[in-house]
Amino acid sequence: MQYKKSDFYYYLPENLIAQTPATPRDSSRLLVYDRKSGAVEHKIFRDILQYLRAGDVLVVNNTKVLPARLYARTVNGGTVETLLLKRLDKDRWEVLVKPGKKCRTGDRLSISPRLSYTVEGVTDSGERIVKFDCDGVFEEILDEVGSMPLPPYIRKKLEDKDRYQTVYAKIDGSAAAPTAGLHFTPELLRAVREKGVEIAEVLLHVGLGTFRPVREEIITDHKMHSEYYEVSEECAKVINAAKREKRRVIAVGTTSVRTLETVADDGGFLKPCKGETQIFIYPPYKFKCVDALITNFHLPESTLIMLVSALCGREKTLELYGTAVEEGYRFFSFGDAMMVL
Repeated sequence: MQYKKSDFYYYLPENLIAQTPATPRDSSRLLVYDRKSGAVEHKIFRDILQYLRAGDVLVVNNTKVLPARLYARTVNGGTVETLLLKRLDKDRWEVLVKPGKKCRTGDRLSISPRLSYTVEGVTDSGERIVKFDCDGVFEEILDEVGSMPLPPYIRKKLEDKDRYQTVYAKIDGSAAAPTAGLHFTPELLRAVREKGVEIAEVLLHVGLGTFRPVREEIITDHKMHSEYYEVSEECAKVINAAKREKRRVIAVGTTSVRTLETVADDGGFLKPCKGETQIFIYPPYKFKCVDALITNFHLPESTLIMLVSALCGREKTLELYGTAVEEGYRFFSFGDAMMVL
């Protein structure tokens, strides 16, 4: 069957779009759906311990969000919003700029006395390739002058930058947070381990392409942007042992799913590797590695709700989302969570 993007539409009242993260992190709500029994339960996120069992492997994405939103000044005094998308080498980045007309090839723009960039070119989709010139360590300067690249539907200022990072974030490189992981606290992760659940870490640097709207009416015509991933030898070892012993692999977030499904062979086994992925998961899809999923509630007609639909079925996913709307769940990046068993 050829699905249209409109097949993944649902109605969402604007007041259910979460503007601030839950405090504490694990106090957000949790909708639990058991695919075998069809049961739906409404819990608090920290109740997730009830649904985990010894031997499970919880797979998290340890990427760290860069303070990737910068404001640059042109030689004429205009302001250009600059969003870091992907590092190409030590000094060169692919960036998104607004307004684009102020940012032509050859232009030099200043961000601070210690940081500037020169536009080297324009991609087919309108992003700029820029080369940074910095007086000092780039990451340290970025931390001083950059701000968190919150999605446009979040209109409230984030007071604490760390609230748009998971507590296990380690490796700089994302333009957006792997938001399913925002619900975990160090205490909850400790309790997860004490229950005998193993935690494996993958890396996928989240690009804004993941969240871009699907513009083509037939979803198979949509092209995903590439994102960098890594699967370590330790991670592959833990997951392969679980697959051999028929233990569950539970992905925290769609980014973990996409990494695992990119790397896994038909038996669900992994080899240590790194590279770029453009995997687009939509129904029907046979999952090779992932047995269960923890995720947030995603935008209508997005590639993310299509991925969830590949796991639950399109009709059931829209039904669950309808239930979440009726129950007043909070949606999107700072919203509540769903666990699919």
